[in-house]
Amino acid sequence: MHAELPAPDLHGPVSGAATAAVPEAAVVADFLPPDFRAPSLQDVSGFMMRWDQPLVIDGEVHACPTCGAYRNWVVFNMRDGAIWLRCQADHYTRERRLDSAWYNRNSGPADCYHPNLEDGLRHLGH
Repeated sequence: MHAELPAPDLHGPVSGAATAAVPEAAVVADFLPPDFRAPSLQDVSGFMMRWDQPLVIDGEVHACPTCGAYRNWVVFNMRDGAIWLRCQADHYTRERRLDSAWYNRNSGPADCYHPNLEDGLRHLGH
């Protein structure tokens, strides 16, 4: 499932693992050329999708730095290109090793718009 929504409030405690210096990843061009992007995407604050299986990044299974959960994520692709992960225990972590190109390769089309974060999470079963 994939949905678009306004930017979630991702303020609050951030784990040390999320704030540690991470080398900048090589910039990967978005796979959709600008001519194929919907004009309405410029007005969207972000997208979200479920990721139920373990999330493998750079050959390792990613776990929540706060609780150790390793599956059943909600992945947020924010308008600025930042990727945030939310585990089922409601911990948010910015994942600098993923980018919008990764999100676009792994998500389907948006199936609906949600006016707020809670409605989007409810739609995705979280």
